[in-house]
Amino acid sequence: MKLDHTKIKSLGDLQKAGYQSRSIKDELRENLRENIKKDKQSFEGVWGYEHSVIPELERAILSRHNINLLGLRGQAKTRLARLMIGLLDEWIPVVKGSEINDDPLAPISRYARELIREHGDDTPISWLHREDRFSEKLATPDVTVADLIGDVDPIKAANLKLSYADDRVIHFGMIPRANRCIFVINELPDLQARIQVSLFNILQEGDIQIRGFKLRLPLDVQFIFTANPEDYTNRGSIVTPLKDRIGSQILTHYPEDIDVAKQITEQEARLDDFQKKAIHIPDLARNLLEQISFEARNSEYIDAKSGVSARTSITGYENLMSTAEHRILATGEETTSIRLSDFMGLIPSITGKIELVYEGEQEGADSVAGILIEDAVKTLFGQYFPEIRKLEHKDTTSPYDELVHWFFEGEGFELMDDVSDKEYQAKLDRIPALKALLNEYQPEIKAADRYFMMEFLLWGLVVHKKLSKHRFSKGLQFKDPYGSYISKL
Repeated sequence: MKLDHTKIKSLGDLQKAGYQSRSIKDELRENLRENIKKDKQSFEGVWGYEHSVIPELERAILSRHNINLLGLRGQAKTRLARLMIGLLDEWIPVVKGSEINDDPLAPISRYARELIREHGDDTPISWLHREDRFSEKLATPDVTVADLIGDVDPIKAANLKLSYADDRVIHFGMIPRANRCIFVINELPDLQARIQVSLFNILQEGDIQIRGFKLRLPLDVQFIFTANPEDYTNRGSIVTPLKDRIGSQILTHYPEDIDVAKQITEQEARLDDFQKKAIHIPDLARNLLEQISFEARNSEYIDAKSGVSARTSITGYENLMSTAEHRILATGEETTSIRLSDFMGLIPSITGKIELVYEGEQEGADSVAGILIEDAVKTLFGQYFPEIRKLEHKDTTSPYDELVHWFFEGEGFELMDDVSDKEYQAKLDRIPALKALLNEYQPEIKAADRYFMMEFLLWGLVVHKKLSKHRFSKGLQFKDPYGSYISKL
């Protein structure tokens, strides 16, 4: 029932309007039912979960369960919890001045009951918007029972001249103040076991225990917990009795294909209007960016238990665009296109997002990041050009022979980072065999993407050991793989 909250100011007005109380779990359930009937999406902007996580989450809401979202970092666990706000009623009435959002028709605090007893139908009410019905707490080792549940407030006792035996001296913690709200505890295993125990009664009976008070507050809270499987062994665990009281545990996952990953990155990356207008990013560059994360999740150098967050691609995308923007500012050009050499700018965003195993530590974080970029090139190369690995098993000449021979006869080929687009393109155009291969195998490529594809072809030959690539302070140098050895003889 929709009410005009601007006209309802008292308990009597609320009763005349025919308002009926319902729990937050019923509220979420009924609003979700309406969305499903109308084929309306309840969790917009979350990609890749349409047939896995979201249906399970909707079933948990329909079952009125408290929920634990279990998954590695960067799997949209907190985002899903925040999107549940959209399933709440837009406005709900509360007893005016109540610390714990008392329902005027079903008050639970001493303050609200006494106010209603004194004023009756004239009891003032206020309205709480759904955006204000979401509370979130990151579980850290310093969290106390007092923070979450409450404690005796000696200052309040002194000001009101009350005994510590009077329940009016209680200062409510975050959970009671989230009555009739969604309450999220992130990284639950990090919460100390004794603190987790304090949640038992709230989840099972809906009441709280503070010090020695005989206090029963049937709180109405929708709990959402998030947890990372890595934390179960590294920093803590969810105590079994608490886990038993959580209705549904839902496993999240990373994007299963590049197209979904691209949608997430495009949606989440923070780019300004200048970057969007002045910098062109080829489709292949987008695919390559996402493939780096896929390679990282399967890399022998990276701890798979820790995961590789979706934020790796998001921050990588931002760094990639910033690398190109830096070149625009340096050359004075108005526009530019992403180059494959710009991917060197991704390395700082990769190294901060990966946890290395022993072999990775031996290689070094920067080296592992470079290996991931080259692995991504190697994986995608066969989608655009003949696979070199297959050609090596045949007694026929390779289509790359002429290009490799060009490098064998020359002294190397340099691509500087901050040269203008005109110089960059002219440099690549000087290699006839490179242009010929592109015309043969990618004849319909967009003009704007042409030079990225040419550089991609060079990198493809490098990762297949047909050319060598050397990084120096201002750019890249491509050479015949045996050239440096022969020159020393």
